Amino acid sequence: MPSDQSTWIISAPLNGDSEGLIQALNSKLVQSSKTSSTNLIAELGIPSFKTGTLDSLIALSEDLPKQDTFFTNTVAKIVDTLRNLLNNDPSKLSQHILVNESSTESYLLGQWRWNESRYGVQKGLRDMVDTLNKEMTSIDNAMRAKLTNYNLVKGSLIQMQRKKTGNLSVRSLVDVVSKEDFVQDSEYLETLLAAVPKNLVKNWNTKYERLANMVVPRSANVVASDEEYILFSVVIFRRVHDEFIQQCRENKFIIRDFAYSEEEIAKQRQDLDTADVTERELWTELLHLSRTNFSESFQILVHLKVIRLFVESVLRYGLPANYIGIVVQPESKSAKKTFSVLQSYFSYLSSGPRSKGAKSKEGDTEEFVGEYQTLMEQEFYDFVLYEVPWITQ
Repeated sequence: MPSDQSTWIISAPLNGDSEGLIQALNSKLVQSSKTSSTNLIAELGIPSFKTGTLDSLIALSEDLPKQDTFFTNTVAKIVDTLRNLLNNDPSKLSQHILVNESSTESYLLGQWRWNESRYGVQKGLRDMVDTLNKEMTSIDNAMRAKLTNYNLVKGSLIQMQRKKTGNLSVRSLVDVVSKEDFVQDSEYLETLLAAVPKNLVKNWNTKYERLANMVVPRSANVVASDEEYILFSVVIFRRVHDEFIQQCRENKFIIRDFAYSEEEIAKQRQDLDTADVTERELWTELLHLSRTNFSESFQILVHLKVIRLFVESVLRYGLPANYIGIVVQPESKSAKKTFSVLQSYFSYLSSGPRSKGAKSKEGDTEEFVGEYQTLMEQEFYDFVLYEVPWITQ
């Protein structure tokens, strides 16, 4: 049975008028539910394609599942990109997963038409599939490039922002210290910054002047504090720099590697502002591109599904190619009942040409093993059915 998380597209030989068939089938569905129909059903126009040879149709039928998988995955990746950009907000996502500014449901059940201007049916089926594949590949490549660029900038921004968070032992000190906290332009003296755990502050005050033999007495000053650390500045002679740092490590006082430079501080602030602006610009560009490419890629996917529907119909029912396409969007809770109605309604087809891989007597299909193994492994019903998964949910 097909998934209840997908829209079903079906084809069957047309005997009579299409409108009458749709009405009759819808009536059956309403009767089965004993209420107003919760299923949505509409006709899906199948163009009169050039069929080509039987061998070419069989070869195409074997290739199309691979393209179908690639197309479906590409659409799904675009939806995932949109979902991530919108922080997994379903209401916002629904505003962007649109096809020509309409919902996918409206597109499939009412607006869908074969795009003759882009995929003229005078072309061969293989040529049309190649065109669809080139378009989808182009979309996939464009999305990959834009997403990679955005992720690089976003990663850089996150890294910069993380430096502004955390405790005083790890966070950026650009916005913590000021020029007055440092000895400036001295040949012999320098200011170091030490992040001292609060439970060791008393120990620091007792020891820091004796951690090296050239520490300026009473030079330690509190610069900042948080819940875990107090940041001290201390003035030492440059010649005992390494010794003082080593002694601090042994006493669990964390020396912050920071040299005050107004130019460097200004540069870091500018870099953060630039990264923030760039990230927002790329976010907007990626959102717009994803929205546009979702619409395009979903249409390409449905066009490929229709070609699959046609190819399988010719292989199943033969020529002339007089088939009706039907779109059914089942209600999840009643999907089994809906499928049962479809099987019952189209049961007359089981007395027609046999489904590939269905045995009428023992050994009938042995001659097909090998060259057409892929076709035999597919699941078949009395009517041709393919699914458009609800990758937008």
